[in-house]
Amino acid sequence: MEMIKGKVVVVTGGGGLIGQSFVEAIVKNGGIAIAADLNLEAIEKIKNLYSNKKNKVDAVVMDITKKDSVINAINYIHERYGKIDALVNNAYPRNKNYGKHFFEVEYEDFCENVGLNLGGYFVTSQQFAEYFRDGKEGNIINISSIYGVMTPRFEIYNGTKMTMPVEYAAIKSGLIHLTKYMAQYFKADKIRVNAISPGGILDNQPQSFLNEYKKYCAVKGMLDPSDIVGALIFLLSDQSKYINGQNIIVDDGFSL
Repeated sequence: MEMIKGKVVVVTGGGGLIGQSFVEAIVKNGGIAIAADLNLEAIEKIKNLYSNKKNKVDAVVMDITKKDSVINAINYIHERYGKIDALVNNAYPRNKNYGKHFFEVEYEDFCENVGLNLGGYFVTSQQFAEYFRDGKEGNIINISSIYGVMTPRFEIYNGTKMTMPVEYAAIKSGLIHLTKYMAQYFKADKIRVNAISPGGILDNQPQSFLNEYKKYCAVKGMLDPSDIVGALIFLLSDQSKYINGQNIIVDDGFSL
């Protein structure tokens, strides 16, 4: 069933772990996926993976923190495809010091990481919304997190070098409210804005952490990227055309 047939969808961070699953799902459901990424290697990988589907997958260099870069990407996509139907804010920019424990985080790093991620989502949404206003409608989907809606369960990190970064909590919770803000602000422009908040995604975490995490879930525990594409396709499709300003949690019950 091609739920988003013919829709041109831009996925920031399209060359990453989750982004690649989004690109694949968009194509499978009849859409045209544009992977926007700053990583040239990731972009080339996307192009090679889908070399037999040149009219279904494209990739463009885009820095979500740079206004000119976003505008250039929009112009390229519009010139090539004649329209853009949706933006998926999925990129995850951060500096080399990201991921430290609370008392190890420096003020400069906190500000930089919040600015890169939350600020980048703002700049990208701003410029795409400007484009969507000219086209009379649009669709923005922000990828947040369960840790944007709940406090961290720090105990599941015991015995590992991992933690739940304080910047992440600030970014993802801020992103959910930014989603609601933009949904309200863009109402008259027929641009709807929603968020998806996934639970933890499998990415070579220690087994001890996976075991502790699963204790709070219903069935699976940590999810595969493919487990959240159903929510994405739904929000991209006309089946959700009256859903606006909402946050869909996909976490196997972890946040309950």
